[in-house]
Amino acid sequence: MFEIEELAGVVPALISPLRSDGCVDEAAVARLVEHVIEGGVHGLLPLGSTGETASLDETARRTILSCVTAAAAGRVPVICGVAQSHLSAARVEVEAAARLGAAAALVAPPFYYPMDQPTLLAFYRSLAADCPIPILLYNIPQFTKVVAEPSSVATLAREGTIVGIKDSSCDFEYFEGVCIATRKLPRFRIFTGSDTMLLPSLAMGGAGTICGAANVAPRRVVQIDEAFKRGDLVAARAEQDSLYRLVAALRVGVFPAAIKAACHMQGICEPWCAAPLEPLDDPSQAKLRAQLGAWGLLH
Repeated sequence: MFEIEELAGVVPALISPLRSDGCVDEAAVARLVEHVIEGGVHGLLPLGSTGETASLDETARRTILSCVTAAAAGRVPVICGVAQSHLSAARVEVEAAARLGAAAALVAPPFYYPMDQPTLLAFYRSLAADCPIPILLYNIPQFTKVVAEPSSVATLAREGTIVGIKDSSCDFEYFEGVCIATRKLPRFRIFTGSDTMLLPSLAMGGAGTICGAANVAPRRVVQIDEAFKRGDLVAARAEQDSLYRLVAALRVGVFPAAIKAACHMQGICEPWCAAPLEPLDDPSQAKLRAQLGAWGLLH
């Protein structure tokens, strides 16, 4: 039986492969899962921000998760992303995730209205009260307008309401604060969502990363984690330098169009994004293709 408290390393925040008509490309989902598992990743995160979860309807979300869990076939754990604007909708998503085979749920706080810390605590406590799978907190204030303060994260962690956090704030001082606040809880999982901060995050005691670049270059992200664990900081820094350049290249256009374009160039899926987002424009695609080719990422 998989224990979420033991998860560490690299977990790709998977894209959601779509056809031109907007329907889920199930064969492409399976290819993507094989691609990242062959790269040595330690888990899978469908329906996160990279997976455009807030732009997909319920049918598409269920199809994506079902395809990912089927393709994973128990080889690595699947954590389902949840981003809903109210408690009852989040509860429905978590229950569906459990039913479809997810080992845990990564849950963002409700967005649209600003939220104070007592309300944030109440949301996660209410959700966890009858939750069939463990919950990780998703801190991404640039999308939700809500910051889960380190003290609030520690409170929820100590009482067992949440078993981990993905921090995508790009604020390393915040990440340090969470690590310090939960230092006496060694089984609490702290993941950075910022690919470019993986190595320093590991040094501060983070468990690893849930990141978008692992869709494109899973092995390269894994190599940072492996080098750090064997104590080879020179190799880890070199790999982090390489990852930094890749992430910078994947930030062109509107997120996550460049990641989908890169996966298309690798033969994994089509470049279509969830409506109304358009695929990456031709000049940007040409530049990205040249960069990926130079880095040996095109097959």
